[in-house]
Amino acid sequence: MKVLVIGGGGREHAVVKKLSESPKIEKIYCTPGNAGISQIAQCVNIKATDIEGIINFVKTNPMDMVVVTPDDPLALGLVDRLNEMDVPAFGPVAKAAEIESSKAFSKTLMKKYSIPTGDFEIFDNAEKALEYVKDKKYPLVIKASGLALGKGVIIVENHQEAVDTISQMMLNDMFGASGRTVIIEEFLEGPEVTVLAFTDGKTIKTMPSSQDHKRALDNDKGLNTGGMGAFSPSLYYSNEIEDYCVKNIFYPTINAMKKEERNFKGVIYFQMMLTKNGPKVIEYNARFGDPETQALMPLLKTDLYDIFNAIIDENLDKIDIVWENKASATVVLASGGYPKEYTKGYPITGIEEIIQNGITVYHMGTSVKDGDIVTNGGRVLALTTTADTVEEAVTKVYNNINRIHFKDMHYRKDIGRK
Repeated sequence: MKVLVIGGGGREHAVVKKLSESPKIEKIYCTPGNAGISQIAQCVNIKATDIEGIINFVKTNPMDMVVVTPDDPLALGLVDRLNEMDVPAFGPVAKAAEIESSKAFSKTLMKKYSIPTGDFEIFDNAEKALEYVKDKKYPLVIKASGLALGKGVIIVENHQEAVDTISQMMLNDMFGASGRTVIIEEFLEGPEVTVLAFTDGKTIKTMPSSQDHKRALDNDKGLNTGGMGAFSPSLYYSNEIEDYCVKNIFYPTINAMKKEERNFKGVIYFQMMLTKNGPKVIEYNARFGDPETQALMPLLKTDLYDIFNAIIDENLDKIDIVWENKASATVVLASGGYPKEYTKGYPITGIEEIIQNGITVYHMGTSVKDGDIVTNGGRVLALTTTADTVEEAVTKVYNNINRIHFKDMHYRKDIGRK
């Protein structure tokens, strides 16, 4: 079997690595891939957003499955195009992926179907948004409705910050078209938890819970990022909370999508806040999380190719998904300056040494230059290990982190330590 994986980050490296363990797969291709992925798959230099380029590649190189993991190609309808060609494709169609690509749509869906979430208002007019925040209680959360690389959510502490953020998003195109519609919502308090789930539109099979760390700096300071680390399981996600979420959030969401004629097949990501009034949805993603996937894939014992096929064929209820009963931790090494300006092209050393010490290295933003692995993104590497407890896994990663070196390397020192 030949499989093509779309994307070039750490999430894709984790998916490709897990697929490479399947005895059913002969060859894996990846577009565009990265330096780490190129060691276990054939990388093809086509951008994940180049839909025509990918379609033409699949026409000339027939695939048994195409796995679409990044948000942009999902929103651009790559799965729809592959379905038209009768190519088995893993991932939601564009109408279903809108649960992530339009926060205005997803919040409206939650309200319509009584799925617990924070109070909110949607604005596509800056004047009305500015008027709305005049007499509000702070802090508030202002979100760009569209895709913004995980950086489109800003917590404002006072009226002036709200005015500045609305102006930047809606009038100064801080996030381009993605920020011209904004959601202003109440600030929810409590521990955050992430649950990723496989679904074929009928059955939901959740992965172990995890916790992401969005802010760039320790103690949740600094700007929002795509994610600076993760661990699994969440220390707050009890069996009781899980039962509540399955009944009141997970299945109602999938059933609502079906009623809206947007049947969701793929991985859905529930980001929730465990408030004193119960779990509430902060947002959905229409794909594997990054870096949560890097923390979760080492725990998966079932053949990922079989899971993807069961979802495509809508037979997810027929497959038993087994996870190792362990904890895991992932710490992201980023370029200095990320999530703002940063320099690419710095040589990376120590990867082989850290692997020999039992750490799995997922490449996030790397490339090969003159035979050397160099930095090629804001988030560069994800270091992952498993252990009996989160504390042990976290300690093992941090004890080995100084084996990796590249100029201006930056990472959080408090992943899983709060």
